Amino acid sequence: MREFAFTDTDFKVISERVYQACGIVLGPHKREMVYSRLARRIRTNELTSFAAYLDYLDTHSDAEFSHFINAITTNLTSFFRENHHFEHVSDTIIPALLESKKTSKRVRIWSAGCSTGEEPYSIAMTLVGRFPASWDVKILATDLDSNVLAKAQQGIYEPVTITGLSPAQLKQFFLKSADGNAYRVKPQLQQMISFKRLNLLEKWPMKGPFDVIFCRNVLIYFDKKTKDNLFKGYHRMLAQDGHLFIGHSETMGKEHSEFKNLGKTMYKKMNNE
Repeated sequence: MREFAFTDTDFKVISERVYQACGIVLGPHKREMVYSRLARRIRTNELTSFAAYLDYLDTHSDAEFSHFINAITTNLTSFFRENHHFEHVSDTIIPALLESKKTSKRVRIWSAGCSTGEEPYSIAMTLVGRFPASWDVKILATDLDSNVLAKAQQGIYEPVTITGLSPAQLKQFFLKSADGNAYRVKPQLQQMISFKRLNLLEKWPMKGPFDVIFCRNVLIYFDKKTKDNLFKGYHRMLAQDGHLFIGHSETMGKEHSEFKNLGKTMYKKMNNE
């Protein structure tokens, strides 16, 4: 027997609110996940049912809504996840930028859906030492979830989360705690990254252009209409010959001729607008 009453209507209302707020589609298979995530919020607020929680959400939206969204969003990531993307940045994109940006000396990369920071820090590790000191190289890292952004900004990771890193990378880019139970990202990497909260479905405040956009394992939560709008937005935000990386389980329809498919979920902006 469940601790809290959770009806079909409750799930329908929650799904609609999540979709309206951030475009994430919660299918029936997500029902148990929704229950377990929001049950914590019900206990925290000393309520007795999901219906009571939804009423509470209506009357305490300013204080509770961000907790509601944070509880639903899933954050699974690792350092150098889908490493072929970082290899492409290192082997192909960086040499091209060194040539094409000789005058402006400006490079911008966006990690859209950065979660707890492993992706933008992996990007930073890939970029370090590859550009002259006089160049302006920056990474924007955004996420809907304010909790994971706070962790990303701290840059402190447990040993179990650093399995994708080599001993050489750990030595170069991290400081190990005295008890060995934590690794802190060195300021050299943190200074390259700006962490900002952003709902991808709201107006984007940044102007760009970006040379590379990572939006990986984020699109799986959206319906086709939302994905199509995001692809168009990313195209507008990308510089000439800019690149977009999406997740291994995500796809871009052939109708998006504004991008050239490079394989392995890597796309290059076409400039035939």
